[in-house]
Amino acid sequence: MEDAAISLSVTLSGFELDNPLIPASGTFGYGLDYLDFFDVNEVGSFAAKGTTLHPRNGNPQPRIAECAGGMLNAVGLQNPGVHAVIRDIFPALRNVYHKKLIANVGGFSTEEYAECARLFDAEEIVGIIELNISCPNVHGGGMSFGTDPRTAASVVETVKRCVKKPVYVKCTPQCPDLVTMCRALEEAGADGLVLLNTFLGMRLDRRTGKPILANVTGGVSGAGIFPLVLQRIYEVYPKVSVPIIGCGGVSCAEDVIEMMSAGASAVEIGTQNLIDPLTIVKIRRELPERLRELGVSDIRTITGRAFR
Repeated sequence: MEDAAISLSVTLSGFELDNPLIPASGTFGYGLDYLDFFDVNEVGSFAAKGTTLHPRNGNPQPRIAECAGGMLNAVGLQNPGVHAVIRDIFPALRNVYHKKLIANVGGFSTEEYAECARLFDAEEIVGIIELNISCPNVHGGGMSFGTDPRTAASVVETVKRCVKKPVYVKCTPQCPDLVTMCRALEEAGADGLVLLNTFLGMRLDRRTGKPILANVTGGVSGAGIFPLVLQRIYEVYPKVSVPIIGCGGVSCAEDVIEMMSAGASAVEIGTQNLIDPLTIVKIRRELPERLRELGVSDIRTITGRAFR
């Protein structure tokens, strides 16, 4: 049982979470996939599967490949579309999930981002809108918005005019100047940042010498990218004033503490959920003891302690 003397609660732009653990988009579906494993209310919140205005079949198979320290995916934003999610999935989810989720929004034009975000904004179950301008596995959208600060800022400005709920932006490590990008996003009205999405990579079949993924390239995730993401968070944190959700390679309670120490206010956990569906339950139970060892009674106090 969690020690009552240790507080795990955090706040993201007025959105209260009883713990900082958030399954990352694409690794938790729409929350219903994990019901066979644990009570989904144990998560602080969760980032729902990336959703676009219209249904998408995603990329052709194969679209998953393994690598040392993680995996590559090129799923390509397969989803039923925002209208189906609101009509069919949210009613079922409300029966078992009693918190608010983070709606991850993808798009192929500024207008698509805005309309999808507007529809999610009207849903009570949505607490934060997460703009995915960083997916490396689609053409003509996703990452193409996330490498140019002016384009990214334009998306944020347009979306902010359509919604009332906090807007967080999931950034790509492929951005050549992440600090400049994050500053531009904050100036455009972003309420928070999610650092980071996957790194671009590829694998070749040793027998044929050809790419394993039908998409040729895919997003690298897993424990192997943790130090890379940590460095980016450490770099951005003192340059912005909005909250950061850390994302990339977290697999244990110690990683959560380290990422929050670098500047994250909460942490998204992705690939490790696919390896062990009980990851978040285990981390939540371990965190109080790890914090007690540090003499910390409130997890919020460790955010940015690397700079204190």
